[in-house]
Amino acid sequence: MADDISAADIPLPASDTASGAQQPGAYSRLESLDFTRGVAVMGILAANIVGFGQPFLAYTWPGGFATPLHAYDNWLWLVQFVLIDGKMRGLFTLLFGAGLVLFMDRAERRGDSGWRQVRRLAGLMLFGLAHYFLLWRGDILTAYAACGIVALLFLRLRAEALLAVGLIGYSAGALVYSAQFGALWADWAPGGISLSAELEELLAQERADGAAEMLIARNGSYFEYVEHAVHAHASEWLLAIVQVWLETLPLMLIGMALYRFGLFDGSVERRTQLRWGWIGVATGSLATAALGLWVVRDGLSYSGSLFAFLGPSAFTRLPVVVGLAALLAVAGQHVHGRLGRRTIAAGRMAFSNYIGTSLAMLFVFQPPGLRLFGQLNRVELYVVVLFGCGAMLAWSKWWLARFNYGPLEWVWRCMTYGRRFPLKRH
Repeated sequence: MADDISAADIPLPASDTASGAQQPGAYSRLESLDFTRGVAVMGILAANIVGFGQPFLAYTWPGGFATPLHAYDNWLWLVQFVLIDGKMRGLFTLLFGAGLVLFMDRAERRGDSGWRQVRRLAGLMLFGLAHYFLLWRGDILTAYAACGIVALLFLRLRAEALLAVGLIGYSAGALVYSAQFGALWADWAPGGISLSAELEELLAQERADGAAEMLIARNGSYFEYVEHAVHAHASEWLLAIVQVWLETLPLMLIGMALYRFGLFDGSVERRTQLRWGWIGVATGSLATAALGLWVVRDGLSYSGSLFAFLGPSAFTRLPVVVGLAALLAVAGQHVHGRLGRRTIAAGRMAFSNYIGTSLAMLFVFQPPGLRLFGQLNRVELYVVVLFGCGAMLAWSKWWLARFNYGPLEWVWRCMTYGRRFPLKRH
């Protein structure tokens, strides 16, 4: 969640007062992108909070919670499934694609080569690997870096072609995953005898991993936490890239197309964009709610929730993701008030906020912090989300009043251009 997170924070040519040479350093920003990032980076905390605070099995299946479940937990799962799950990741990925185009367009106007973007994505890969092994294995940065490099090959396509290729690729991926996990569900559908051997093995592995993480959180050290990530999940970061490839790359292409169509800069007629945005959010949400209610009626089985989460929900959430992008882009062009400005600030620092959130959640749930892993129920986890969002809104505006970039945005920029940019405002 990074290149897309900072994609609008792109240097434009500026005259060096000493030499008259063009240099990266002056900024022209699309506040609609910053506003959308700000909403998304807070939403991603709500999407990831279960994975932070409970065994990873609970990320998709309520039965994976280590705390006792209540009757209302099924309905809270449904609310999150409809409103949050997959939507924020999809929104980030669209922004990532838009950011690739924005960066390259401006780089070309400076006379810069495409290798600058490759270098930028390579730096993102390093951030992602560090994030995965040192903070949290729910990282998506490595997948963004890998898919982003491939997406660069499509930059010369027209918007219509980008949209067509993206939609075809996305639909193909959704069909593949629906068929794969649908077959697993059908082997243990209501009235069936048992889980398939493959699903049973997967469930056993996830339970064992959750138990090991619980033990580390209660009695272990941070070094044991990292050691477990390296030994138990070293190969999973590559598997994660493979698993999201058929979603991530197509969504990037769709985001590139939407940027070319002018969705983020006000080129589309406002009333039209709002109308289609609301249609996408409403129809997609209703379809997702119907799918979620089916899972609840199915008894929220492991196979049923896994099938819905990783299969057909890809179809139902795409209209929501694109609709949200359209609505937030319009809202970002007409921001008023303190909350709106703070949301824009959070979006300008979304890279730092994303990694910073993982660092904060590590302190809350793992050693050497509060060690609350596996101890908070879903409602209590949402309270943590509220505090986390409040912190992002508070510190982002404070920081940017004193510094030119977020801390990680600054490091990444220096890596990309091979030079040190001034951080503190004068």
